[in-house]
Amino acid sequence: MTVAVAYYGGIPPHNNNLEKPMILDNFLTGVRNSGDTAIAQTAMQVVPNADVALIQGFVHEHGKTAPHLVLRRNAVEQQINNGKKALIVDSNLFLAYDSGNVNRYLRYSFNGVFPTTGFYFDTDVDPNRWTKISSKLGIQMKPWRTSGNHILVCLQRNGGWSMRGYNSVQWANDTIATLREITDRPIIVRGHPGDKKTRYFPQHKDVFLSSNPSILQDLQGAWATVLYNSSPSVVSAIEGVPVFLTDPQPEHSQSHEVSNTKIKRINDPKLFDREDWVQKLAMCHWNFEELASGEAWRHFRRYL
Repeated sequence: MTVAVAYYGGIPPHNNNLEKPMILDNFLTGVRNSGDTAIAQTAMQVVPNADVALIQGFVHEHGKTAPHLVLRRNAVEQQINNGKKALIVDSNLFLAYDSGNVNRYLRYSFNGVFPTTGFYFDTDVDPNRWTKISSKLGIQMKPWRTSGNHILVCLQRNGGWSMRGYNSVQWANDTIATLREITDRPIIVRGHPGDKKTRYFPQHKDVFLSSNPSILQDLQGAWATVLYNSSPSVVSAIEGVPVFLTDPQPEHSQSHEVSNTKIKRINDPKLFDREDWVQKLAMCHWNFEELASGEAWRHFRRYL
């Protein structure tokens, strides 16, 4: 019998997002419904000898030292050191098609949150998984766009660990300077929704700060999207807008398989086949209903 633990202490204190404890509740229900042992850990200490430990959110090894983050870090390290698995919950890459995440899809991986560090349950792909999710969320893969006007530059959260110390506003300024050497297309800068400092982004000629609530609005009429490595690249690729990643290690991005990495090619982007890529992405996305029924857990369990 497999033992799974969910760490409620890894949820930030004073949390007002009811979705976070619901993730853990539904996961444990699914484990029990599959005949395995489920442990709800509310104390701020790690549980020994669990086969799988569910962590809501993640923390970088050099991240902050708040108690809930320390617990997450300790739990992940114990699982990996013991040759076991940490199951990490991260944001829904298809969220642009489900405002408010009404359908409760989230992304799950073992032991990390980058394609370079995490395992996304995608070595055995079922094409029906993408068919189900895309139908439920009304997603249609658009043909690659070969026309368009502006370039969309998407910022990441300033100070976010995925930037690895690179200030996001400085990155945007550097990226815009590079773009201006090779194109005079208008540039629209889209801030990270969780970063209020974006409003202070400095003004440039023919550079505009987006106020649109949805990235789908900013992608209308876009020629290309430029990012460091963040998840809006997934939506851009689905919408058929060519993607450019500037991360020196582009494999950190969930879209690296279908993205350009040489910004000098902004006027002549390479266009990739996307079917295998998006089908693999679907294999790590599961909703609350699938968690509670045990369907998601039984899928994860296959890879222990």
